[in-house]
Amino acid sequence: MTDTALLDPARPATAARTPVVARTRAELEVALAGLPAPRGVVMTMGALHDGHAELMRTARRECASVVATIFVNPLQFGANEDLDKYPRTFESDLAICAEAGVDVLFHPGETEMYPHGRPSTLVTAGPLGDDLEGASRPGHFDGVLTVVLKLLHLTGPQIAYFGEKDYQQLTLIRQMVTDLDLAIRIAPVPTVREPDGLARSSRNRYLSDAERAGALALSRALRAGADAGPDGPAAVLAAANATLAAEPGLVVDYVALRDPELGPAPDTGETRLLVAAKAGTTRLIDNSSVLLGTAR
Repeated sequence: MTDTALLDPARPATAARTPVVARTRAELEVALAGLPAPRGVVMTMGALHDGHAELMRTARRECASVVATIFVNPLQFGANEDLDKYPRTFESDLAICAEAGVDVLFHPGETEMYPHGRPSTLVTAGPLGDDLEGASRPGHFDGVLTVVLKLLHLTGPQIAYFGEKDYQQLTLIRQMVTDLDLAIRIAPVPTVREPDGLARSSRNRYLSDAERAGALALSRALRAGADAGPDGPAAVLAAANATLAAEPGLVVDYVALRDPELGPAPDTGETRLLVAAKAGTTRLIDNSSVLLGTAR
């Protein structure tokens, strides 16, 4: 695949426009027909925030055309996760897409995405899909990979943009693209944070003021772990765990140090530190890169 992503450097980062909204496959096919390549795609479940907007702005800078998708995918919701309560904020989402310069917004319903009912054939995430987030959310990543593959087929991009905040998801999508020989580049975009360090997330809206203050321990734990990197893996994990333990309002699920592909962490070099915890009833995740064994 040829990558002509970086176009005219004088091109503005964003260009306000009203996206064409396609709600059916037929409407999407018409909307895509005149779009120039390279085409970038940003997949979302709506309830958009500046993290999503940064994905779109990055695609706008690098691609000749940009497609965004909003689809609340039932396949990735577990038995204890309420699909019906997931926030639907289409009008504000559309405004964010317009400001970020999206050309086409694909917003299908469930029967349009799964016209024959929920599929019996799924993309299996493999062993990594049952680890970390997958251990708490069985089957979640099979649902994610299945809908991502379908949307890649439907939107036909050369580049697909995903945020590093959902690092396990990003890793599994890259692996799927490699394993299935898809001629698409997966482009990671760094996590967008609030000024106080909290990672932007659609779930943040559910936090009370006290819970939000406690949630800042996740980003503090990542910083503490990174600062301990020169002293090795055990020091990183000890620093991160101590920081989280000092916040009584959090229920920690995991603190994990892995290599960049989420295999076992090496003794030195690049690693990824991942944390997950609940603040009240809201589950939060975050991660950062950590360099082991070398002074920063």
